[in-house]
Amino acid sequence: MALRLGVWTVCLAAVAASLLPVVPTDNWWIRALDFPRLQVAMLLAVAMPGAGWLLGWWRGATRVLVAAMAGALALQLAWLWPYTPLHPVQVKLAGACRAGQRLSLVVANLQEDNSGAGRFLAEVRRVDPDVVFVVEIDGRWADALAPLEGRYPHRVVHPRDDYWGLAVYSRLALVEPEVRHLLSDYVPSLRAGLRLESGAVAWFHGLHPKPPLPGTGTGQRDAELLLAALAVREAGLPAVMAGDLNAVAWSDTTALVQRVGGVIDPRIGRGPYVTFPTWMPSVLRVPIDHVLFTPAFDLLGLERLADIGSDHLPLLARLCMMQAAGVPTVSAPAAREGDMARARAVIREGREVAARQPVGD
Repeated sequence: MALRLGVWTVCLAAVAASLLPVVPTDNWWIRALDFPRLQVAMLLAVAMPGAGWLLGWWRGATRVLVAAMAGALALQLAWLWPYTPLHPVQVKLAGACRAGQRLSLVVANLQEDNSGAGRFLAEVRRVDPDVVFVVEIDGRWADALAPLEGRYPHRVVHPRDDYWGLAVYSRLALVEPEVRHLLSDYVPSLRAGLRLESGAVAWFHGLHPKPPLPGTGTGQRDAELLLAALAVREAGLPAVMAGDLNAVAWSDTTALVQRVGGVIDPRIGRGPYVTFPTWMPSVLRVPIDHVLFTPAFDLLGLERLADIGSDHLPLLARLCMMQAAGVPTVSAPAAREGDMARARAVIREGREVAARQPVGD
């Protein structure tokens, strides 16, 4: 009896975890279910035959349960399918690129209480990117990253002791760099133009919004991401949005950001490139670190870097600016009817929540 009850509990929980994220809410405990879609899908695939065998296929209730699990699995796979090699890629690999049009970028959440910078510095030396964007840096981390300054003469370093520090190190000249507070005076982001060797400028938006945590909804995270996406759309210039976005690649929020900003996710058609948390087996990790870009760029390569001692893996993207304006070489997701109104409503609600919260919460 206890075994049957346990099987029913696990199976119904997996079905509920698949259905609840459909609810249009920013409640943290529902939006948190966006993250483990891959893991829930694997649980459903394994549990379906087990439930049939343990509960008895001849029972009508068992068949109803298994049918519900099959529907839940289909729903999960519909979300996950774009992030498999079975799906067409959103952006193909470029065959060639002139040196002056290349842009390589490493993004990394260094984890403020990480014990050392040696492994990260070694990875940066190995892949030799044009730009390095890091978050969760305090004064100790800023000192530890000083060796980058010789190779990257252009930089903005904004350390904080509360997990919201960030910095960009660039060998490309920075145009009008600024630390901004898109939603509130507490959470910073970074915007800067990157002047490529060709003279063209790509606008970089470095982000690290609030994560969904117990007692905190996703409204502020979603609003900050959509504010950046709207800025990209309204500028109409070559741009990159990158960082620890605290949103999984397959979430409705990330899809809306893509459509609003007209930005491409190089993961689509290639795989999930899971990055967090490193202390769990790879199969239990999720993709929350991103490099999204406008169709002015083609992709030269996307790579997860080695473990640097953080709870995140760094992400490396190599891009080629095929043109500064005009007809794009690839197509970004188009905004659907109602997307702009929805984005502005989310931003309005996020601002209201941020205004009510004490600074630092």
